[in-house]
Amino acid sequence: MQRRRTLLSALVLFAAACLVACGGEHDDAAPATATAAPDATPTASPEVAQATAAEERATPTRTPRPTPTPRPAFEVPSGVDSGPISDSEAANLLNAFIHSPVDGPAQDALWRIAAAGDQRFVAVLIDMLFARLTRLISVGPDRFEYGYALDYLTGETIGYDYFSWLRWYGATDLVPPPGYLSWKGRLLANIDERFQDFLDDQHPSAIRVEEIVWGGVRPDGIPPLDLPRAIAPAEADWLGSHEAVFGIFINGEARAYPLRIMDWHEMTNDVVGGVPFSLAYCTLCGAGIAYDGRAPNGEMYTFGTSGFLYRSNKLMYDRLTATLWNQFTGRPVLGELVGTTDTEGNPLQLSLLPVVLTTWGDWLAQHPETDVIDINTGYYRPYEPGAAYGEYFAESSTMFPVWIESNELGLKNFVYGLRIGGDRKAYRLTAIAKERVVNDAVGDQPVVLVAARGEVQTEGRNERIGPVVYDSGGEVRAFERDRFFAPGDDPDALLDAEGGEWRVTEEALIGPGGERLERINGHLAYWFGWYAFFPDTAVYGAN
Repeated sequence: MQRRRTLLSALVLFAAACLVACGGEHDDAAPATATAAPDATPTASPEVAQATAAEERATPTRTPRPTPTPRPAFEVPSGVDSGPISDSEAANLLNAFIHSPVDGPAQDALWRIAAAGDQRFVAVLIDMLFARLTRLISVGPDRFEYGYALDYLTGETIGYDYFSWLRWYGATDLVPPPGYLSWKGRLLANIDERFQDFLDDQHPSAIRVEEIVWGGVRPDGIPPLDLPRAIAPAEADWLGSHEAVFGIFINGEARAYPLRIMDWHEMTNDVVGGVPFSLAYCTLCGAGIAYDGRAPNGEMYTFGTSGFLYRSNKLMYDRLTATLWNQFTGRPVLGELVGTTDTEGNPLQLSLLPVVLTTWGDWLAQHPETDVIDINTGYYRPYEPGAAYGEYFAESSTMFPVWIESNELGLKNFVYGLRIGGDRKAYRLTAIAKERVVNDAVGDQPVVLVAARGEVQTEGRNERIGPVVYDSGGEVRAFERDRFFAPGDDPDALLDAEGGEWRVTEEALIGPGGERLERINGHLAYWFGWYAFFPDTAVYGAN
């Protein structure tokens, strides 16, 4: 709860700063003491299954509701019309909340909605609660009145706890009034006008748009790295052998992306081995995912950070169409590309490329020819381990609420996720690292996972809390399997039942006679992030 109060205080300060920069109004009352900056984040191969709309809109077991507490009654004055609200009147009520120069119209709109008992406006009132808490709106009903009006409208007793309302709403089947998305875009345009372009009712959507929340930054407030300069290992004297890196190997070319840099940028658009790709890193859900940047029409996708979150996962946008994409599933979710198909007629989805999280020392030993992106990125950041998110990484709690949860694993336990056909399976990292080699199957596909180098732990320093120690993931690769494997004499060797040695490479397992078992692309993630989008997943290592 303390982290949520701190986060909301940070959002208050940043929203107020945006309003000042834009000449907007804000309350004179002093905000909470937490600080936030615009550049800080509070964002058709067999192994890449075509995620369905059902996965995006999945509604498994509902999360517990907050414990009720006594609240003062919300009262609707006598004489307020309690009849049904037409769609045309709904449009006028929406406008009253954000276009009123005085308090009266917004207050009247709130009473009208409450008198009618129109629950279509629950999402609207939650957004207005947020707007008052963050001072995007400085007139009309205050946060207490919006909270108590929500209690009145829903029969709940949550009050003005914004995060609890987000969790509660996610578990309902309520729908907003017509025009809601464009209205929300106009509301958030008080922070940045570009938000209005993303959130528009004319855009087709594959997700529940009410669950889109502001993550605390403007579009590209977390700046992507585009074609970052790469240097030889000898030049990277600032990078310790124990430090965590993402490793990319494509067509014989290797490159490392240190997490001390990626924590601050969360996205790089690069080319390795002649293949354009985006390394999309959601720090909040612990998932670094490499996507092929080649579009079906022959163009190339590059991505930026929208500033929005969906179920605590960053929504990225492509620079060709400004469509919002789910970073976790690789699917377009709001905008022009929703509902489009690839060249084979399948729903459009980015293809996974191989990525591994390991230490710089281990990556360099495996790929002495590798290069590494330069710490001189052109941006001024304290590029030290733990500086960006050390506090969050070291905690067991999430920063933003996620209503779809499972207690089968800890929220931020790392899992290695595989998607094959219509099947999903999450492998608990601590379990597979202990076993080193796991013979298993995902659906009908036999697989072998190799995690012989164990987990990666980071020691760093965070300006707010000082020294931090946290898990960053671990080196895992998955391959097709046609026999049983056991660990070999070194981390890059497997033994089959006849004692034959198979070598682990970035592209395949190579047998003693030159046999190949191809790699299956997957990625690490926090358990809560994986489960939020794949609630029907199987789990390995839960016990």
